[in-house]
Amino acid sequence: MALEQLSIKDEGFSPEDYDLFFTAGRTCLEQGNSAQVLSILVDEKNKNIVRCMGWNLLGPLVQILLKKEDKNLPHCHAILSHLLEICSPKELLVGLLEQVEEADTGSIAETVTLLLKPLQTVLLRLGMKKASSVGMALSTLLSQVARLPVPVTKEQEEDDVFGLCHCCTALLQFVKPFVEEVKEGVKDNNRISKDNELRVELLKLYASANVFQYYCLDVHDHNLSALCLQIILSSIGESLPDLLSRNVLKRREVPGFLEEEVRYPKESLACLSHLLFVDHIAVDIFPAVLSPIFVLQCNMEYIELLLSSLIRVEDNSLPVDLLELKTFFSVPQNLVKVMTLCPDQTLRTKGLKVFQLSIDKFNTEAKYKFFKGMLKTSHHAGVEGYIIKNIKNQIDFSLKPCNGNDWFLGKHLLPLLRLVLCLPHGPETDLLQNLDRIMESLNLLRYMLIRDKEWENETGIWTELYKIEDNYLKPLRTGLNMSKAHYEAELKNSKASVCTVTVDNEKLPNMTPEMQIQVLQSAVFTFDLIESVLTRIEEIIETKERPLS
Repeated sequence: MALEQLSIKDEGFSPEDYDLFFTAGRTCLEQGNSAQVLSILVDEKNKNIVRCMGWNLLGPLVQILLKKEDKNLPHCHAILSHLLEICSPKELLVGLLEQVEEADTGSIAETVTLLLKPLQTVLLRLGMKKASSVGMALSTLLSQVARLPVPVTKEQEEDDVFGLCHCCTALLQFVKPFVEEVKEGVKDNNRISKDNELRVELLKLYASANVFQYYCLDVHDHNLSALCLQIILSSIGESLPDLLSRNVLKRREVPGFLEEEVRYPKESLACLSHLLFVDHIAVDIFPAVLSPIFVLQCNMEYIELLLSSLIRVEDNSLPVDLLELKTFFSVPQNLVKVMTLCPDQTLRTKGLKVFQLSIDKFNTEAKYKFFKGMLKTSHHAGVEGYIIKNIKNQIDFSLKPCNGNDWFLGKHLLPLLRLVLCLPHGPETDLLQNLDRIMESLNLLRYMLIRDKEWENETGIWTELYKIEDNYLKPLRTGLNMSKAHYEAELKNSKASVCTVTVDNEKLPNMTPEMQIQVLQSAVFTFDLIESVLTRIEEIIETKERPLS
């Protein structure tokens, strides 16, 4: 066998010897002769050749280990352990990182988790000169892990279908001995050595670790990785308050080869802020004495940065599975609070823009389910009116050639329309308070009756029309007539005396007769506006029902 013939040489290996060693070793491993290869490699007389050339076998050895063939696994693991013990750590490091870099998309997670322990062993063999090698290893590993998809459903998360969860946990175990080394150095010196090379390389892990942080933003049942990452920062002397307030407090530049933006990248800080203040990870080690105003000031830049990342997402690309994640409903609900409760007009307008931007990113099915959820939970006529306007836009798009879909046409659309075309309290509904919702609902109905011809009935509206008349249009007409008659009577009976006006169960300040008349006239005008659209809809329906002469 080629390996046996080569093993008798003791020194002075030529390039041809390296090629022969690699070819013979790979052939034997691929043919399942791992036990024979192991016996030759551990033979004391072959120690020199293995020390010089053994690392060349890492490629074929890793491929055999990834196949997980039971017959070969014990011998192959023993070969790897022997190589890690006897070969040059520098050459082993290069060989192992080559295998990580060359992993194809489908085997990234398995390759990374397989080689983390060997890489850790090799790096620890380098002693005090390992800092740059640790940095090179972390850079290679993180660049590959960042290629893994983030799970978007609870099932994908629980099954770890992409291997990301396992990789994140394993990577943090990988850096543990290096963190401990820095930590011990801090204890010995009773101070942080700012130019400590290993510490700087671990800071690079944080600087490059958006994959950990974004992973934990999206997968809420796996917060271990984020917590460990924050413990690492604390262990190597990075204070959470100092990190998050860097954009507010001007600090003295720290010496070292890392620029400020590289040492403290804003995306990483933004993710760290979200994990701390939204998911409350490691919040117990954050000082409670800082004022809410100061914390908000520190976080505004990060909030803007995280929201701006929406722009990079393609329209109609976010799948419906994302709605299973808590934040994909809680964020829009918080935006609604900004849009409706914030006293600053500029912020309300910006909130509305972000709200619409988030809607645009969902695919068709996700938009449909998002609209249903918002109509059931918003309890605000203005927001509901805005959602109904979006529904109208989706129906309009779907009715155009080649844009048909199952969600805003036909059977799926009808349950959504029933949520839209309804009065919360029947004829007794406060029409003024629900004006935005009512007007958008009527405009949608009128549009559909004009745009979708009865003989085409793509939306299904003509089939549902008799129910809409009974459950929505007739109660609305009754309520409109009652409200209009009431306000017109009040307008006629207005007297020149101070009076109190109640709106939405709240008493307004005393009003002069002129002010009272103005309010009542405005209400009557609003009812006329509703009636004008309602009448046009009734005329369309009457024309349809009128028999041909």
